[in-house]
Amino acid sequence: MGGHVTGAVTALASELPDWVTLLRAPNPGPMTLDGTNTWLLRARPGEPAVVVDPGPADEAHLAAIVAQGPVGLVLITHGHPDHTEGSARLHALLDGADVLAADPAHTIGGVPLTGPGQDLAGFGLDIRLLATPGHTADSVCFLAERDGQRLILTGDTILGRGTTVVAHPDGHLGDYLTSLELLSTYRGMPALPGHGPALADCGAAADFYLAHRRARLDQVRTALDAGARTAAEVVAVVYADVDRSLWWAAEWSVRAQLEYLGRESDGGDARLDPA
Repeated sequence: MGGHVTGAVTALASELPDWVTLLRAPNPGPMTLDGTNTWLLRARPGEPAVVVDPGPADEAHLAAIVAQGPVGLVLITHGHPDHTEGSARLHALLDGADVLAADPAHTIGGVPLTGPGQDLAGFGLDIRLLATPGHTADSVCFLAERDGQRLILTGDTILGRGTTVVAHPDGHLGDYLTSLELLSTYRGMPALPGHGPALADCGAAADFYLAHRRARLDQVRTALDAGARTAAEVVAVVYADVDRSLWWAAEWSVRAQLEYLGRESDGGDARLDPA
């Protein structure tokens, strides 16, 4: 789920590795950019593929995934419907291939993803779990490797264009900043996002996101000092450059920012704690 739609945050990947296929779901919109990216990783022809994020319950899109079979495993980056709505149907179409997510509610046929570094190797691929909460509490990324070539599947933690929403109260800004700091250590590796184009350097994209978030926090502090007293008032000042139709989503991020600053409000029109 995206935020303010701008240009790419760093250089685009010039090409995808030959073991990666992108199937983009037909659900474009202000929060999904060009649509949800479903990524297929296949070590070699004939090997079962690993699918990352089935996307919406669109029969044509799910049929396109099945046509790329065989598929041995389905992974979920986080539980938002634009990434998971098609999971149960895809599980059936794939004759019961496991669907693994951090949240048990989105895990089908297997056990939920657990701690950082969990080894999901199989089918000629090395895939490891990176716990990256913040956009949502259950957000994860995947470090995938084949024959020494490595990449990061970032879900909505890093997008290919624009910035993402911290989906308060499920999302948490402090966790998100920590997750970005982790991703900033993966220098020179392509980032395959949940929406938008692939990026050339995950670490560089994380650096941009960290700078953006810290700048937004400074803007929120300035708005509060100038007299803003509700989350909506902060949005009107800090996100004035964002289309008003997206202010409801910006308010999620503002509430996360206020919580982080110790200035959380109680509800939609509640006044902020002046302490």
